[in-house]
Amino acid sequence: MSRIPMVEYDNLPPEAKAEYVNQIKKHGKITNMKKTLLNDVLSFKVLMDWYPLRDAAEVFLGDFGVNVFCHAISSHNNCLVCSTFFRKLLKDGGYNPDKLVLDAKTQTIVDFGRACVNQPTHVNNELFDKMKKYFTDSQIVVLTAFAGMMIATNLINNALEVELDDYLTSYTKR
Repeated sequence: MSRIPMVEYDNLPPEAKAEYVNQIKKHGKITNMKKTLLNDVLSFKVLMDWYPLRDAAEVFLGDFGVNVFCHAISSHNNCLVCSTFFRKLLKDGGYNPDKLVLDAKTQTIVDFGRACVNQPTHVNNELFDKMKKYFTDSQIVVLTAFAGMMIATNLINNALEVELDDYLTSYTKR
């Protein structure tokens, strides 16, 4: 059970109701994490900046690359909610998240995402040199900021013990 209750639409103040409705319009549903975040509208809005960073990364990684990057971070961070969400996206895209075949560039972003979880105070020079081989300085900044936002969503789900959304249960790693 979540440590913080998920909000109920009828009990929300107007600004939170507007955000709730906007999420349903954009995504067709509102997740348990977002219902938890809506206990504080500012926190919700800040973490929803994940989407523009995701879109910026997609420009140079593609959808598959973004999903692999997020899955690597979330799995390495032991975030059940996020890792399962990205397992779903990968499986629905026709990939087996447990047996991904990655080219050198995609493996580098996986390694970078994991390093951001494991050693955020010092990504080793060898890995950073690989990043510079594939990405511009601007793209590395986007990936680093995006990794930070992904880690932040993992933190919310893990620290607050947000319950796995029902629609994700069939995608959990077995």
